[in-house]
Amino acid sequence: QVQLVESGGGLVQAGGSLRLSCAASGGTFSNYAMGWFRQAPGKEREIVGGISWSGGATYYEDSVKGRFTITRDNLKNTVHLQMNSLKSEDTAVYYCAARPGNINVNPRTYDYWGQGTQVTVSS
Repeated sequence: QVQLVESGGGLVQAGGSLRLSCAASGGTFSNYAMGWFRQAPGKEREIVGGISWSGGATYYEDSVKGRFTITRDNLKNTVHLQMNSLKSEDTAVYYCAARPGNINVNPRTYDYWGQGTQVTVSS
């Protein structure tokens, strides 16, 4: 079974940057897409973006496009979420997730999830 371990969350001032990391183990990743999601208190979990292990395609939700970048390191089985120009509305618990096949914006289609890491942006 795939295991995902996240790191890099914390407190940052508005306009600052954070880099989240997600390390995957326990499975074959060539057909697995990786997604980043976030959930604020009282809100539904929403897509941030995703990346395909096999195809190298990326997807970004409109609110983070141009500010966030998803990258991968296939040799280390890791994905990263570089977050720049952070805003207070980016405050949420951030999760990485894995699913077979292509990137999907629906969190309910992902089979494996990390524990989540808190990102708090102060204004």
